[in-house]
Amino acid sequence: MPDQLPPLQTLRALEATGRRMSMTLAAEELHLTHGAVSRQIKTLEDHLGVQLFRRMTRRIELTDAGITFFGAVTRLLSELAREAEEVRRKSDTSRLIVSSGVSFASKWLTPRLHRLMARYPEFDVHLEVTDAQVDFSVGHVDVALRYGTGNYPVATAERIMNETVAPVCSPDYRDRMGGLQSPDDLANCQLIHEIGMTTTWERWFAMMELPCSKTRGPGYSHGSMSIEAAIRGEGVALGRSVLVAEDVAEGRLVALFPKAKLEVEWGYDLVYRIGNGDHPKVRAFRNWITDEVRQFTARNLPD
Repeated sequence: MPDQLPPLQTLRALEATGRRMSMTLAAEELHLTHGAVSRQIKTLEDHLGVQLFRRMTRRIELTDAGITFFGAVTRLLSELAREAEEVRRKSDTSRLIVSSGVSFASKWLTPRLHRLMARYPEFDVHLEVTDAQVDFSVGHVDVALRYGTGNYPVATAERIMNETVAPVCSPDYRDRMGGLQSPDDLANCQLIHEIGMTTTWERWFAMMELPCSKTRGPGYSHGSMSIEAAIRGEGVALGRSVLVAEDVAEGRLVALFPKAKLEVEWGYDLVYRIGNGDHPKVRAFRNWITDEVRQFTARNLPD
């Protein structure tokens, strides 16, 4: 079997050249010369006994045989990369990789991570910040924290905190707008929106049995950005209770109508690979964040 396989470097040359449709670009990617890539492609063609590329004056293109073999090589190299990553992940017992959404990381998680590191000094904690859904079947992430509905078809999710939203603004903006004593006063305010949650203000006004007469206003792609806009005095934001709690406690924001909270279906979930609930890394992180959430809610989100 090994004698029937072409050299691995020729397969990498084929994959890069076929993907980039350029031996020059493939050479740059592989840190080789154009001539070296060309020779590797020729070696592969000789090994297979077929032509994989048609060489034209200013470009190349895959032959029919090249298209077929390129597809097979791409799939196999991708599978090999996934398996190699899985072996590395299982063998690396010291690194705990946490993925978190942008807003939750900046407003809640990052200021607390030092306590995770102190509690479990045997782990090197790495934080990756992204709102993209984690694919645990191919990734290297141990645990993820996501704001969503809890529906993760290819992972296990545990709800750690529910969420409510309510109007918040800076003390200065409140004073400039005459105190904002009643929800009716918001008709004269600029409303700040979190993009992707565009109907939330409408739902809040409906809960208050008030017309939502003003849906325009600045929009931000992340909840943390809309909160910072409110702190700067740009208007009134519908602040997520978890994200704004400490800004309210420290006086950067004021909760205008503390009892007028809209419960939303989204919340914060601990997400991990199916079947990994008892993995030492998952168990350690779950224990830590459960304690953090308990302390946080008791202090900032009393019933």
